[in-house]
Amino acid sequence: MQLPLRKRLAAEALGTFALVFAGTSAIVANGNGAVSHVGVALTFGLVVFALISALGDVSGAHLNPAVTLGFYLARRFPGRTVVPYVLCQCAGAVLASLAVRFLFPTAADLGGTTPAGPVSQSWVLELLLTAGLMFVVLSVSTGAREKGITAGLAIGGVVALEALFAGPVCGASMNPARSLGPAVVSWQLGSLWVYLTAPVIGAALAVPACRCVREDACCRPGRTPEEVCP
Repeated sequence: MQLPLRKRLAAEALGTFALVFAGTSAIVANGNGAVSHVGVALTFGLVVFALISALGDVSGAHLNPAVTLGFYLARRFPGRTVVPYVLCQCAGAVLASLAVRFLFPTAADLGGTTPAGPVSQSWVLELLLTAGLMFVVLSVSTGAREKGITAGLAIGGVVALEALFAGPVCGASMNPARSLGPAVVSWQLGSLWVYLTAPVIGAALAVPACRCVREDACCRPGRTPEEVCP
């Protein structure tokens, strides 16, 4: 049975808070090399796995505006709930960055994401990373819910993997809220547009890719969100 919307929204806010707080705190703590790049990537992957296990049966544990939009475009999520989900995810991310600012007042960017090379390179890479992540999410989820050990391991594993090889290049955000929180609190907004636009387009591109390989997937045009999300 689906829980009331207020509980699902609370789960999205709390979950995104935990994701951004854990991941960006690891980046800040790694300023002196104590965590290592591998440790940062594993932190993001493990916290995603833990949150899907804890909240997947409550809100679906989207924790990411691009994932929420992807579910909507895949006809798995009702449009009336998209904006509330996204607002709560962004609020959780901003609150997490405020907590990181309180704990690490000397941190400049609060673990934010910035391109290491050309902006175009990071934009394309973020698009491809998010498309890959969303494809896996659609493949292992039930309706708009990511739940179960298998889903948590698969999605958390993809997040860790992509952070391992792409983190030094573009930050491997794959999540507009994850980049929005640190950017707003540290007021470093120069490249924020990259991380707001590329993941959204990447998630949208994953939907037709899912249709290509999964004939009976519910992300086909003939079904409405209400059929899979009553």
